[in-house]
Amino acid sequence: MAESGKGSRDLGSQSDDSFQYERQYIEQIYDAFICPLSKQIMRDPVTLENGQTFEREAIEKWFNDCKENGRKLVCPLTLRELKTMDMNPSIALRNTIEEWNARNDAVQLDMACKSLTPGSVESDILQALKFIQQLCTKNLSNKHIIRNAELIPMILDMLKSTSRKVRCRALETLRVVVEDDNDNKEIMAEGDKVRTIVKFLSNEQSQEREEAVSLLFELSKSEALCEKIGSVNGAILILVGMTSSKSENVLIVEKADKTLENLEKNENNVRQMAENGRLQPLLTLLLEGSPEIKLSMASYLGDLALSNDVKVFVARTVGSSLINLMKSIDIQSREAALKALNQVSSCEASAKVLVEEGILSPLVKDLFAGPNQLPMRLKEVSATILANIVSCDCDFDSIPVGPNHQTLVSEDIIHNLLHLISNTGPSIECKLLQVLVGLTNSPTTVIGVASAIKSSGATISLVQFIEAPQKDLRMASIKLLQNLSLHMGQELAGSLCGSAGQLSSLFKVIGENIASTEEQAAAIGILADLPERDAGLTKQMLDEGDFEIVFSRIKMIRQGETRRSRFVTPYLEGLVHVLSRITFVLADEPKAVSFCRDHDLADLFTQLLQTNGLDNVQMASALALENLSQESKNLTKLPELPTAGFCASIFPCLSNQPVMTGLCRIHRGACTQRDTFCLLEGQAMARLIALLDHTNEKVVEASLAALSSLLDDGVNIEEGVSILCEAEGIKPILDVLLEKQTENLRRRAVWIVERLLRTEDIAYEVSGDPNVSTALVDAFQHGDYRTRQIAERALKHIDRLPNFSGIFPNMG
Repeated sequence: MAESGKGSRDLGSQSDDSFQYERQYIEQIYDAFICPLSKQIMRDPVTLENGQTFEREAIEKWFNDCKENGRKLVCPLTLRELKTMDMNPSIALRNTIEEWNARNDAVQLDMACKSLTPGSVESDILQALKFIQQLCTKNLSNKHIIRNAELIPMILDMLKSTSRKVRCRALETLRVVVEDDNDNKEIMAEGDKVRTIVKFLSNEQSQEREEAVSLLFELSKSEALCEKIGSVNGAILILVGMTSSKSENVLIVEKADKTLENLEKNENNVRQMAENGRLQPLLTLLLEGSPEIKLSMASYLGDLALSNDVKVFVARTVGSSLINLMKSIDIQSREAALKALNQVSSCEASAKVLVEEGILSPLVKDLFAGPNQLPMRLKEVSATILANIVSCDCDFDSIPVGPNHQTLVSEDIIHNLLHLISNTGPSIECKLLQVLVGLTNSPTTVIGVASAIKSSGATISLVQFIEAPQKDLRMASIKLLQNLSLHMGQELAGSLCGSAGQLSSLFKVIGENIASTEEQAAAIGILADLPERDAGLTKQMLDEGDFEIVFSRIKMIRQGETRRSRFVTPYLEGLVHVLSRITFVLADEPKAVSFCRDHDLADLFTQLLQTNGLDNVQMASALALENLSQESKNLTKLPELPTAGFCASIFPCLSNQPVMTGLCRIHRGACTQRDTFCLLEGQAMARLIALLDHTNEKVVEASLAALSSLLDDGVNIEEGVSILCEAEGIKPILDVLLEKQTENLRRRAVWIVERLLRTEDIAYEVSGDPNVSTALVDAFQHGDYRTRQIAERALKHIDRLPNFSGIFPNMG
């Protein structure tokens, strides 16, 4: 029989190199082995009625083509018509071919073993690996031959080759060898074989990464290897990274994703995936797993560090399941659920989702449960979750949490929280105070909370936390008191005064020589919101040297001596507001006057008028200047005229009246900014006039009030008008009247305009301005009683009303 290279069915179809390799070692191929139709070595030879032999698959296809095309049934070799399509298996020939294949496979397998050594040339190694692939695909039973020949370790050794082609072919070969063969996969589980494969996932070459991930996909079909792959450090992290990569090719991403799906069979792998950002498998087990698995997954979820976006996703996916687990009678399950909910609730958006899922009612029930029902350590977790929850934007005054439809701000719920605060340790006290902080952050719920605290008589207890040694506890109490200060000012002022020491503790925080902190800003914010006319509190602050602390901190901030922080603005605003308190007791407290003089507060507040962008600082400074200016007329020293002589007393015409120079035009005495707080000294008046154009009406109102002190009773109003005119302040004042942004501002503006119109020249000029007349008429018709009375007088000055009598009786 003739030898024929084309008779090789699979072995010589890959490349010329491969063909030469096979020709060198293969037994000769007999013509009888070759199918006349397919030109390939037959695997299932059959003989027709005319004695011709073909590959069964090939001749069946020939017969089908004849039928479909309407041709006669003929032999493809002789082209003579056949009577039947009968095919008889040629068993002897098939056995001969199989024996021939086995002999040749054995020869080539032996040569492949010899080629898979580090010293072999690249082409021989590539041919050997390709042969192994072909041998495995030819018949699955051949894979045990590869295993028994101990070729798998040799193929693995080829991964160390310096040739990229060899490494890729070796990875591909390993995939073929282990495919659908559990025994071969078990061999791959031994030693560091899997770790070696994982290394290729980070390779720079895309083809090697593709082959490696395809091999891992095959290996991951084995549960034993799932655990092995997951145990390789970084394996799951790399695979997760591949699935989310936008630079990888689609096949790599798909294989990596499928590999991870297989790895999900192992619980430890699921944990690793969650840790590396692939959370869905863990959530699925939490939803669908056994009670033991649910407990395990919830516990692990509580230990994970999650981004805010992921927290929202988790809350939407398993929030309801975690809440149900929290209601379990099993303490372990409740603990796991609470810890997971604590993690998930720490983002405002996810907290809102949990509220929608119904977390509030069971959470409050847990908090108020007896110690036998829930340990205190878990109550602390419940309190932390509730503190997280109340920080989100929800209508807590309308969400029922109790059996009688109570809400979080219902009086009895707040009373229970306050009772719990007074009967627990510092850690849970801190969390419960944070709950109250969250509830008082909202203007819709703070009033109800303040009312409940008043009715419980707990104000003093809350104030005492200012002295707590635990920083978090002290911080929470200070923030709570700041939120309550506008609604409980008198109660807080009364609690802070006295010998208990809370006021000094508060100023100890305020005066810490560090960067402006949130705690300092909150502490000074409490005092800034307390009634500014509470003389008792102001006197105690003065006696204890607290204003010295405030003044020094303002000075340090202005001079840049403290480190800047995001809390420096509210801190400075609070400091200035608190410092302005001292100007409200000038008339009754000589110490206050001395302090203002010694520290030249009139100049400081004048400078603070220029802190652009800090409206509250400008407003508080203007109010302080108003108080200082009103006290000027009491502090100005009037000149003492010399006593007239005897003759002059009898004959006044013989005396010369002394001429006094350097006197204040308004206060008629000797004035200075430092000692008498006169606005005419320094730059105060010009800066106050400039602020009349401010966009914040409260700043405008405070500035207008300060300027009004120049026209107040007890001063020379005519000179005051002249000075305002010289400073070009008349038009800005009239503009405020025309804009009338608020009722308070209109009242102020009408008052000062009436004083201006007492000067005939100004009244004459204004009478020709229809806009001013209209504004005064509007105030006369629609203002409050006092404003209408003043507007009436102003309209008389410009002859818009008759002057024979007052419509409103004089009020002094």
